[in-house]
Amino acid sequence: MADWTFLTNHAHVMVCLRRDPGARLRDVAAAIGITERAAQRIVAELEEGGYLTRAREGRRNRYTLHSEMPLRHRLEGGSCIGDLLESLANGGPPPGQPSLLDRPSRGRALATPATASLPERRRDTGPDDEGDHPQ
Repeated sequence: MADWTFLTNHAHVMVCLRRDPGARLRDVAAAIGITERAAQRIVAELEEGGYLTRAREGRRNRYTLHSEMPLRHRLEGGSCIGDLLESLANGGPPPGQPSLLDRPSRGRALATPATASLPERRRDTGPDDEGDHPQ
C-alpha cells in the first residue's frame, strides 16, 4: 500500500503554526516528520507567497498566518487557507506536545485496526520535491 497523506508538508506546517504561532521549527518538523531544514524552507516559501509573516519576539519567532489567502490549485477556487485551517484547528496537539496516539490509555488500544498496521515514517523534502511524495 502506498504511503501518502491528503495534505502537503506546506499544509502541515500551516496547521502546526495555526495551533501554536510561537512554535519552534524544530518541533514543527518533528511533528510533521521532516527535517528542520525542510521546515525552514517551507516557512520561507510560505512567507514569500504571503501566507504568513514572522516577527521576532526575544529569541523566538512568532508566526502570523494570513487566512484570507486563497488555496493555490484551480480546483480549490474560491476557498481560502483559513477555511482549511479552521477545519483542522482542533484536530491535534500543538507541535512539541504528545498526540493522543502517543499517550498511554487506561488499558484501551489507541490505534484503530485501520491505523494499527501503518508503518512509522519519516518524510523529507529535497530541492525538487514539494513534499507531496514519500521518500
